[in-house]
Amino acid sequence: MLSRRLLRIKVIKALFAHLKSGADNMMASEKTLMASVDKAYDLYFQLLTLPVEIADYAAQRIELAKQKKLPSYEDLHPNTKFIDNAVIRTIANSDAVNDRIAARRLGWKQYPELIRTLYTQLAESDSYKEYMQHGERSFDEDKRLVEEFFKGLQECDALDEVLEEMSMLWSDDLPYIVIMILRSLSGLRASHTELKVPSKFKSEEDPEFVKTLFEKSLVNYDANQDYIEKFTANWDLERIVFMDNLILGTAMTELVSFPSIPVKVTLDEWIEISKYYSTPGSSTFINGVLDKIVVSLTEEGRIKKSGRGLI
Repeated sequence: MLSRRLLRIKVIKALFAHLKSGADNMMASEKTLMASVDKAYDLYFQLLTLPVEIADYAAQRIELAKQKKLPSYEDLHPNTKFIDNAVIRTIANSDAVNDRIAARRLGWKQYPELIRTLYTQLAESDSYKEYMQHGERSFDEDKRLVEEFFKGLQECDALDEVLEEMSMLWSDDLPYIVIMILRSLSGLRASHTELKVPSKFKSEEDPEFVKTLFEKSLVNYDANQDYIEKFTANWDLERIVFMDNLILGTAMTELVSFPSIPVKVTLDEWIEISKYYSTPGSSTFINGVLDKIVVSLTEEGRIKKSGRGLI
């Protein structure tokens, strides 16, 4: 399922886009926000099919080599360990994956150059060479190779360019979706005939979390900013970037609007997000201001937590 951190990032991006564009239709912006969440879930299935496409490409290369006028011994007796990889075959035969790919019209047919590039990078990797040279076959070995492939995707510029071209809503989603895929693969066993695909959300609370956080942050934006100013009086307001104030206001909304989320979780999440979506010094600034806001909101009785471990 999509992580709460990714959902928070989707919310802050939607708020940024709405406020910076001067939009006046909250429901339209919320619809775009939920579409970006759907697209993140699509990316899970899109990426899952990459090793299948690469294995198919490898199989085509083997067949072409056999058709040479003067094929070598290696051409006629190829190493098929990769194209027979059991994990890749499980993904290829997954009804859940194929149904989503068909329903959402996903796939890589328009990007053969990317498949060739990824195959070349994989074939040149140490993990692939070691895998192919090892004579024995095992499910665990097959799974390790696929896991290493997905881990390496986060450093592939060619893939980043294609994903950006395919959907602007996939910007920055890759690391979070790779983690989802690795979790799915970790539970896969040799006896399984189907890949267990996670649901989009962990629970029914998650879509409500997204919508409520967006709506309340937007409705209370001005009031939250006025409140924040009390704790930034000693700072040069012109040097406080827009994203810092937006993160502070959204974190403040989360603190007062979600009784079941521990204060520490909210602080840790937004401070971590600020490290990637604001300036280098923003996390320290946001940390300090949020600490003061929490004390003040608690004294006013506006932070009320309930649930196991929170009372």
